[in-house]
Amino acid sequence: MNLFRKMADLVRTLSMRQPQDWNGVQQSSDAGETVNAQSALSLSAVWACVNLLSGTISSLPLMVYKIDSSGNRVVDPSHPLYRLLHDSPNYDQTAVDFWDYINSSIELWGNGYARKVRSGARIVGLVPINPEWVNVRRLSNGKIEYRWTQDGRQFVETDETVLHIRGFGGEPLGGMSTLHFARQAFSLARATDRAAGETFKNGMRPSGVLTFEKWLSQEQRDLVEKKLPEKFIGSMNAGRPLILEGGTTWHQLTINPEDAQMLESRSFSVEEICRFFGVPPFMVGHTDKATSWGTGLEQQTLGFQKFTLRRRLKRIEQALEKQLLTSAERANGMTIEFSLEGLLRGDSKARAEFYASALMNGWTTINEVRALENLPPVEGGNVPRMQSQNIPITQTPQPAALAAPQATQE
Repeated sequence: MNLFRKMADLVRTLSMRQPQDWNGVQQSSDAGETVNAQSALSLSAVWACVNLLSGTISSLPLMVYKIDSSGNRVVDPSHPLYRLLHDSPNYDQTAVDFWDYINSSIELWGNGYARKVRSGARIVGLVPINPEWVNVRRLSNGKIEYRWTQDGRQFVETDETVLHIRGFGGEPLGGMSTLHFARQAFSLARATDRAAGETFKNGMRPSGVLTFEKWLSQEQRDLVEKKLPEKFIGSMNAGRPLILEGGTTWHQLTINPEDAQMLESRSFSVEEICRFFGVPPFMVGHTDKATSWGTGLEQQTLGFQKFTLRRRLKRIEQALEKQLLTSAERANGMTIEFSLEGLLRGDSKARAEFYASALMNGWTTINEVRALENLPPVEGGNVPRMQSQNIPITQTPQPAALAAPQATQE
């Protein structure tokens, strides 16, 4: 009974919790800057991280696999979902456009939504939904309801008609929003950028205090307060010589950004933002410090693939299999997966080594490699091959057999 009571309490808690508490819309912060999608993306580090993650994932081919009559796992281009996921999910978008939008939504809001367009029981389209519009709740019957308004039309759908890919956190009603949990870091970075901008916008070069030997008349004071700023304020007037006369003394007061550690603060903000997204700083152009992940940039790139991309890809793949494939298709071994070989396309050396290992060890054929390189098949290229130098010691030639050819030569 205690177990059932705990489960009931958990369901009740999930039904009352709204992911909009995490969506990061117009949230204030300690630094006083409002954090939303627009203000966050105005930070170059946030833009670069989201662009890198969503762009990399969206560029990978998304394939539908089946088990053929021989028990082999092969691509199934005849499946209706193949064209949707691999080529074009809807009339307006290519697959790259669609997945770029969905992944950007996941990175910022923690959720990616798309409406399933059906023709009978068949899914014929996926239309993305802006995550800022969506309200989610659990109904008393256990289903999850999605409400949003688009183009003056109100939608009320359930999890049967909405594709929902959750980000980090994995709660049924929604993932955790980076805009919400990173709002302090984003706000501090925005405040630092604003302070730097104000410094160069309003700063005098030179700037400080003018000391006069005698009291100024009103006319002299107006002259100093109005004419001097007009001549020296602004970045275009930086370094302009200041002429003083009549015993006037200049005292430097303005602290430049380096002395105020403003540049160091901006550098730290980049590293903070990269930590939230799991992106090595060098991949967004931040190379101030030596590598701390692996032995070099190559190892950092491999680490990025293993620890940052892999979990995102797996999360998308499992969501698609669970929400788009039927139970019968899953039972028959049908799967949806990204092809990671697409990451090797720009590296000819790594691609050549990968293919050489595959061919020598017999787990791929010449024609399969040629297909990956968009080359036509060749005759006899469908037979796997293996090198035979590593054979059991019992099958090695006997000494007598080796000596016979030597006697003939003599």
